[in-house]
Amino acid sequence: MPTTPENFALWLPKRGGTFEVGPAPYTRPGASEVVVRTRAVGLNLVDGIPGIAYRLILPWLTFPAVIGGDIAGEIVEVGSGTDRFKLGDRVLGHALGLERSINRSAMGAFQHYVVLLAHMVSPIPNDLSFEQAAVLPLQLSTAATGLFQKDGLALVLPTANPTERGETVLIWGGSTGVGSNAIQLVRNAGYRVVATASPRNFDYLRALGADAVVDRNSRAAVDELIAAIGSGTLAGSLAIGKGSLLKVMRVAARVHGSRRVSSAAPGFVTRILALRGPRRVHVSGIWGGNLKDNKVGSAIYADFLPAALAAGAFRAEPPAEVVGTGLDAIPAGLQQLRKGVSAKKLVIAV
Repeated sequence: MPTTPENFALWLPKRGGTFEVGPAPYTRPGASEVVVRTRAVGLNLVDGIPGIAYRLILPWLTFPAVIGGDIAGEIVEVGSGTDRFKLGDRVLGHALGLERSINRSAMGAFQHYVVLLAHMVSPIPNDLSFEQAAVLPLQLSTAATGLFQKDGLALVLPTANPTERGETVLIWGGSTGVGSNAIQLVRNAGYRVVATASPRNFDYLRALGADAVVDRNSRAAVDELIAAIGSGTLAGSLAIGKGSLLKVMRVAARVHGSRRVSSAAPGFVTRILALRGPRRVHVSGIWGGNLKDNKVGSAIYADFLPAALAAGAFRAEPPAEVVGTGLDAIPAGLQQLRKGVSAKKLVIAV
C-alpha cells in the first residue's frame, strides 16, 4: 500500500464514558490477518452496555477502546500467510477487538479501517449489500458456538449438501438475530428444527427452515414443544432470550435424546438459572468469540458460509434496518436498539 490511509474511530474513552469520534492509527495486518475498509456495521446490545455492565461482562477491557463486532466492507490489505483474499474483495467479518485474548482497539468494528482475523472473514456475493451483510457476524458466531462447539451441543457441522439426520434441534427465540442464524445453520447440518416466536413471526421462521413453530408466550409452550418434537430424538436445545432457559430445560428433560442445552444468557445468569432446573439436564453458556480458537470458526467462515451465501442456501438475516450513516450515528442507533427490536437488525452505513 503506497500511502497510509487516514483512519477515524468511534472511541469509548472510559467505562461509562461518552462515545467520541476521533483519529485512530491505521494498523497494518499481521500474519493471517486482513484489513477491511468499513462500509457498514451492525449494532449489538453488548456495544452499548453501561459502565457497570462492562465491568461485569468485559472486566479485562482496556480504555480508550474501539468496540463493535459486526463489519462488512472491502479488503484493502492482506497479511502474510493468507491466500483466500485479494484487494477489493467484498467481505463480512467478525471483529474481535473485545475478546480477552485480543483486547485491541485496532480490531474493533467501529472505525474506518479494521484488522480482522482472516479465518473469521467471508466473501459476500455482489448482490448482497454491505448493510445486509453486516447483520451476520456476531449473531452467526454466537449461534455456531452454541450449536457446534464440543462444549456446546456438539452438532455435526453444516455443509452445502447436508444429510437428513432424523433428529430435532429446539431453538427458543427463533426470531432473534441469533435464532435466525441458528435455524439456518441447523437445517444446513441436516437436522429438523422446532422453534418459538411470536405468532407474527411464524411465517418468517418457516421461511428460514423451521419445521414447527410454537408461540413463545403460550402458557402451554412447554407441552406444545414436546408435542412438536414428538417421538423423535432431540439432538440438543438452544435457549435465547429472557425467560427461555428454564422452559427449555423442562422440555429437554421430558423428551427422548440429548439433554444438552446451550444458553445465550450472560454467564452468571446461566449458572444461576441452571441450578433451578432439572438436575439431569446439562447447561453450557455461549461466548460468541470462542470459535476463533477452534475448528468451528474456519468451518463456518471459510468452509461453509461463502458458498452457502453464493448459492442462496444461507441468507443474511434478520432484515437490516439502516438507522444512520457515519460513525457519529452509532450512539443514537445504540439508544434505539436498547428500546428493543424484533425480527430485524439495526445497521449503520459507514
